[in-house]
Amino acid sequence: MLLEKKNAIVYGAAGSMGVTVARAFAREGANVFLAGRTLAKLDKVADEIRADGGSAQTAELDVMDKTAVEALAAHVAKTAGSIDISFNAIAIRAVQGIPLLDMTETDFMTPIIDAGRSHFITATTAARHMIEQGSGVIIMLSASSAMETRHQMGGFSLANAGIEALTRVLAGEVGRKGVRVVGIRSNFTPEANGVTDADVPFLVKDTLTGRLPRLAEIGSTAVYLASDAAGAMSGTAVNLTCGAIIP
Repeated sequence: MLLEKKNAIVYGAAGSMGVTVARAFAREGANVFLAGRTLAKLDKVADEIRADGGSAQTAELDVMDKTAVEALAAHVAKTAGSIDISFNAIAIRAVQGIPLLDMTETDFMTPIIDAGRSHFITATTAARHMIEQGSGVIIMLSASSAMETRHQMGGFSLANAGIEALTRVLAGEVGRKGVRVVGIRSNFTPEANGVTDADVPFLVKDTLTGRLPRLAEIGSTAVYLASDAAGAMSGTAVNLTCGAIIP
């Protein structure tokens, strides 16, 4: 198992992306701590993970509450012995489909503030514990909009570009202290939005593969990034856009 005896915190673990990654971590042997605002949903996911032979615990919190995030991290570090993996799957509120020239300042700024604040809080909290123990991996989640020039994504584009910038900057600050910071840049994921590729042909048209990424691919990529097999990777985002973005 790639993540045996590792302790992972997954924020936003009740959403489709968080559930997928949490299950993938657990299948590879990680002890998973599921964090989010809806405890009933988290408990259901944890029960399913345990039924499959995995280890999972839950914690109800608002990721925008720095005190709550720090308290959970301290609890995990104390009871489990370490924080080896931190993954942020918090959804970003965003108004899309409106030209920038017609968008309100509030609608433009909301995703930027949400993404910046949630990733800053979770990543820096994890980094402090990881520096102390001399190891750990922080995984951030961005999207193809970080590098797109169309599709009227509004502030969502800047939000994801900011997540990738934070990935690089934090990696530069903590890399010599044993901590890796990496990202996943995904394209639109149909399964996570209850649709199929056929429902978004204008997005499929942009890809080189003729399809969009699957949740399972994001989960397995997260496992790889969290594992020692990716030990030489830091400060970068893995491109899972199906070729829609060519850096």
